Amino acid sequence: MTRAFAALASLLSLALMAIGISACSPLALFDAIGPRDRGGRLVLKDAAFGAHPRQKLDIFAPVEGTTGAPVLVFFYGGSWKGGAKEDYAFVGQAFAAQGFVTVLPDYRLYPEVRFPDFLDDGAAALAWVRDNIAAQGGDPRRIVLAGHSAGAYNAVMLGLDTRYLRRAGVDPKAVRAVAGLSGPYDFLPLDPGTATELFGHASDKAATQPITFAGPHSPPAFLATGENDTIVRPRNTQSLAAKLRAARVPVQERIYPGLDHADTLLALSVTFRSKAPELAEMTAFLKQYASERPLVKASR
Repeated sequence: MTRAFAALASLLSLALMAIGISACSPLALFDAIGPRDRGGRLVLKDAAFGAHPRQKLDIFAPVEGTTGAPVLVFFYGGSWKGGAKEDYAFVGQAFAAQGFVTVLPDYRLYPEVRFPDFLDDGAAALAWVRDNIAAQGGDPRRIVLAGHSAGAYNAVMLGLDTRYLRRAGVDPKAVRAVAGLSGPYDFLPLDPGTATELFGHASDKAATQPITFAGPHSPPAFLATGENDTIVRPRNTQSLAAKLRAARVPVQERIYPGLDHADTLLALSVTFRSKAPELAEMTAFLKQYASERPLVKASR
């Protein structure tokens, strides 16, 4: 990495930390100029899973082609207020290079929608994936969900609270595992601001929390965060991991030293991959449980 690019990468990390990944321009710049994994490629652009302009998805697949590959659906963050799938092509290519047919959905945002509309969008995207992913080389019986920040909430909530998938006509058992990076899973009482704006209207506040639904029938979970995250505190990851583990659900919990909120996303990229072994650990866990005969031993 040149000194100039290293300086740009450092500035990007600081900018994303400051805004909590809520604005897309620094990330869009990084995605546009940063190096990508050569083992993945875009194979489908703007496939509609609903009538709304934001109900569209992109798909990345391994360059060498594939049949019956595991499918990873990745939800980006942005405090449920911002974000665009176009800014996360580096994520799509990273996971595709690891052997996943990778789906990046957009979803409706605040103030147009609040909880639980973005979850219904995620479930609708899963219904589309179930019906159409085989044409792109993916196996609809081997789906895993992942996300960062607000997207981690979406991915984990869809895996734990089965009502949204059932409402979309999707069998919750289709989700073999979930992975959350720096996600909010246990944030009651609601803080003023974004949390209250998005979730404060719910009559049952506990029903807005992923940790409420963690139990023996939950899918295996890879839960990671950075020890220096001050936007979504590591206790969210720790408390959910503890509850799942107590229910004897396979969990891999990782608190990466020195990483902040933005770093757990950026560590998926070629540029920042040396920050933590996150991509390797996450994909190994997800592949284990997306196998045709999933293993049942917990990963610690």
